[in-house]
Order: sequence, then C-alpha cells, then structure tokens
Amino acid sequence: MSKALFLVDVQNDFTEGGALGVDGGDAVAERITRYLADHAGEYALIVASRDWHDAEGDNGGHFHPEPDFVGTWPVHCVAGTEGAEYDPGLDTSTVTHHVKKGQGKPAYSLFEGTTDDGATVAHLLEEHGVVDVDVAGIATDYCVRASALDAIEHGRHVRILTDLVAGVAAESSDAALAELAHAGAELTRTGV
Repeated sequence: MSKALFLVDVQNDFTEGGALGVDGGDAVAERITRYLADHAGEYALIVASRDWHDAEGDNGGHFHPEPDFVGTWPVHCVAGTEGAEYDPGLDTSTVTHHVKKGQGKPAYSLFEGTTDDGATVAHLLEEHGVVDVDVAGIATDYCVRASALDAIEHGRHVRILTDLVAGVAAESSDAALAELAHAGAELTRTGV
C-alpha cells in the first residue's frame, strides 16, 4: 500500500461550540468515523493533526485580543485543554500517527507538526513509500488547504474528500478547493 489519509484538526475548538467552531464540524467528524469504519484498511498511514498551542504568550503572534481572523485569531486549541482534544464524534482508533502543530508559533499545514517522538509528516510519507494522499478535516479554507498544498509540493497525488471537510466560510472554502484543483488535487466525494 502506498496511500495515506490526513485527518486535519478535527478538534473541539474547530467544531460547533468551540473557540473557532465551524458549521458542519461535528458532522464531518461523524462522517470521517463512518468512512474509517469501511476504508481504514486501504491506508498505509492515517495521520491525524491537532493544533497544540502554548498556554503562555501569543504563539508567535497567532493569538491576538483583537483578531483579524486571517492571520491572527482568538485563543484556541491550547495544549492539554478540552478545546485541543479531538471532537468526540471522531473515532481515532485507526489513526497510525498523531501530529501536533503550532507549538509556540503559527502553523496551518500538518507538515509543520511532529509526532510525539519528533517524526515529521514528510519523513513518514518517505518511510512508508506513500504516493497518494487523501485529505479530510477542518477547515477547508485554512489548514486543509495548507496541508493539501504541502502534500502536492512534496510530490504526492492528492485527493480532497469534499464531503469530509468543513470550512470557515462558503466563499473562501470554494476558493480553496478551486485553488487546490488548479494545483493538481483531485476533488472527490466519498458518499458516506
């Protein structure tokens, strides 16, 4: 097998009721769980990322008391808090690697994170000979976009599972999907 699945930031602070909750986040978590029940065995790697920001400081300017919601944000996904945990609708039992990103600095792509033992996603893909990457998660217009673009940049064939993503806003999510398609990603629905 040479295929990986990226589950990007399916966390409490990014689903309904969270500090930066997006509409449809809980539903995406549940649909990913249904998808994994039938398809987890198709993947050599299942990598789940989480924003994991420091409690102290502004995390390199990422946190701001008056955020612009483009480059600065309210406090979210602080390491060890409920907001940083996976959404309860997401079954992580088939996840092979957990990646934490944004520890003290802004980070959007899961390629910017590491596993607890320090492995990078780029290293994991190389180590497992992964050619194809499917991407699901939150938010379409930010961390899903950045993670998928990085996967393309790393020479992988990328599919965005469009019914397993949720974005901050419809317009920016549509623009992100168009940008990803233009960069070479395949947009596909799972039907779960």
